[in-house]
Amino acid sequence: MAIAYISIGSNLGNREENCKQALRLLQANSVLIKKQSSMYETEPWGIKDQPKFINMAVEAETDKEHEELLRILKEIEKEIGRTETVKWGPRVIDLDILFYDDLILKIPGLEIPHPLLHERDFVLKPLCKIAPYKKHPVTGKTVKEMLENLKA
Repeated sequence: MAIAYISIGSNLGNREENCKQALRLLQANSVLIKKQSSMYETEPWGIKDQPKFINMAVEAETDKEHEELLRILKEIEKEIGRTETVKWGPRVIDLDILFYDDLILKIPGLEIPHPLLHERDFVLKPLCKIAPYKKHPVTGKTVKEMLENLKA
């Protein structure tokens, strides 16, 4: 079994319900939620002129390989109603793999750890609530240290 950390975000429709539905669908797809953060309302990142997001993070246990997990996340996004728009634009739901055990991977369509997680407080703040001492396998910094560095 692998431990994956997944970011969940929504800024269209019923944002909180979209996140809750993502949690239910993860569990229905054999992705066991072990820990989950609270939901946080956050400013948009990248494109500022859009509604605020609700963001959260989960620690999940799964027997799915990383590429299968990504496929599941994309299917859940479609099921909840996500359609492709502009990069960093508004979305009904967004699911990203932040960490997958201590895997370091870069293949087309998937990079683990998530390449921008250290730059995003909307990812680090909820992740820090459930995994403050999780170490980034590339930098060696903990989630807490990355959040503190971002605030500085």
